[in-house]
Amino acid sequence: MPTHRETILAALHARLSALPATALRGEVLPERVPAGGLLILRDGEPGEPEVTLSPLAYHYQHRAEIEAVVQGAARDIAFDTLTASIGAALAADRTLGGLCDWVEAEAPRPVDLPVEGAASLKAAVIPVVLHYSTDDPLG
Repeated sequence: MPTHRETILAALHARLSALPATALRGEVLPERVPAGGLLILRDGEPGEPEVTLSPLAYHYQHRAEIEAVVQGAARDIAFDTLTASIGAALAADRTLGGLCDWVEAEAPRPVDLPVEGAASLKAAVIPVVLHYSTDDPLG
């Protein structure tokens, strides 16, 4: 049975998979970027939890990351469209079906990456903060 943390990350990946871009989880950047863009979900860090003792609960602000990558002549517009679609997907259900207390993305810092012999990439890491509680730090 998956842990609460894994269930939340799987739900976030499923939400990203519904977007037109290709969504991967924990993979390396492939040699080719799909025409619709590429999203790679990184599990990130749960950080130090706040703890309540009665009842015992660990309250996390888990920082996952989404790597967003587009390529092509219209990469600025494609990148803007892709990041806006991520924001809309998260805003549609800020609790991921009741698994989290709140999910919120932070602003990306895009960079242009030159590729020898091909169109440049536009990429950014988008931090996503997952607020959730569990009764076991390993569960």
